[in-house]
Amino acid sequence: MPTYKYKREDGTTFEIKQSINDDALEKCPETGQKVKRVISGGGGVVYKGDGWYVTDYKDSDRKQKRAEAAKKANGENSTDSSKQTNAETSSTANS
Repeated sequence: MPTYKYKREDGTTFEIKQSINDDALEKCPETGQKVKRVISGGGGVVYKGDGWYVTDYKDSDRKQKRAEAAKKANGENSTDSSKQTNAETSSTANS
């Protein structure tokens, strides 16, 4: 059940839980003063944490793609270093 905020004639406010189908109050149940329903921001949706949508919905295989890219990058670097090692070995052997 939603909570509605009302403002009394004297300016004070109170909150009350009512069904969505119930009519708005016209009088305060405690003081009998005329009241008007106040539009409030409400709770809304609260998202906690960072990247919740990235890991749960959008690009769910993003981590796998990064891991593959890292392996590929490391593989290319190790190939380049092995070429240098082979070149150094062959130049040393030729001397």
